[in-house]
Amino acid sequence: MRVCNTASNNDGGRDANRGPDGRAASARLLDPRALTCYFVTGRIPDLDWEEECAEITRIAARAAAGGAGVIQVRSKPITVRQLTELSIKVASAVADANPNAVVLIDDRVDVAAALMAEHNIHGVHIGQDDLDPRLARAVLGDEAIIGLTTGTLELVEGANDYADVIDYVGAGPFRPTPTKNSGREPLGLAGYPALVAASAVPVVAIGDVRAEDAAELAATGVAGLAIVRGIMQAEDPKAYAESVVSQFSGANER
Repeated sequence: MRVCNTASNNDGGRDANRGPDGRAASARLLDPRALTCYFVTGRIPDLDWEEECAEITRIAARAAAGGAGVIQVRSKPITVRQLTELSIKVASAVADANPNAVVLIDDRVDVAAALMAEHNIHGVHIGQDDLDPRLARAVLGDEAIIGLTTGTLELVEGANDYADVIDYVGAGPFRPTPTKNSGREPLGLAGYPALVAASAVPVVAIGDVRAEDAAELAATGVAGLAIVRGIMQAEDPKAYAESVVSQFSGANER
């Protein structure tokens, strides 16, 4: 389903379809509201791969049922074949749990390209050292959703050069996190407003983000929260996702 993104993180009157330099951005495939609760899959220690794959799939489906609009299959460290297997299973389960949710592959444009035609895979999230976003767009086509990792003002401004081919940026870490060592200083609440104001596309906060942070982060202007451990370790992933959506949406309605 193609949804035109007419929303903007900015309140300064900038055309929502143009970057800071006035460059036109293409119609977006991703409804920014889907970013409110964004689940990134993690690993589960002490399980063999078959059991772990099944449990991650279950958690992803429950999160999607609770309103997680984006599921990113990451679960590092992981082999390409494991990533492929997990992505197929997660995509199928998420489609059953929440047909409106989208499933993205972490880093691997080749895996996303191989799976998009026959599975419920919608695109990719790429890092600063992965395939150039324009090449990723050329490989995956106009219908794909593409996210890009940032986390500093310089990186966000650099991402604006790709505003016509990416759909959102992730920005972090919010706090120090053991799931990813970016080498960047934590942003905290104070770091996000400047990034949101500078970005031509929606910004998602990531980096040990928790459900209880939803209201305060919503006030910074971010489009949503990317959560790993909070959902992976939740007793009820569905209820956890529902809490994130409720708190974030409630804050934006005040």
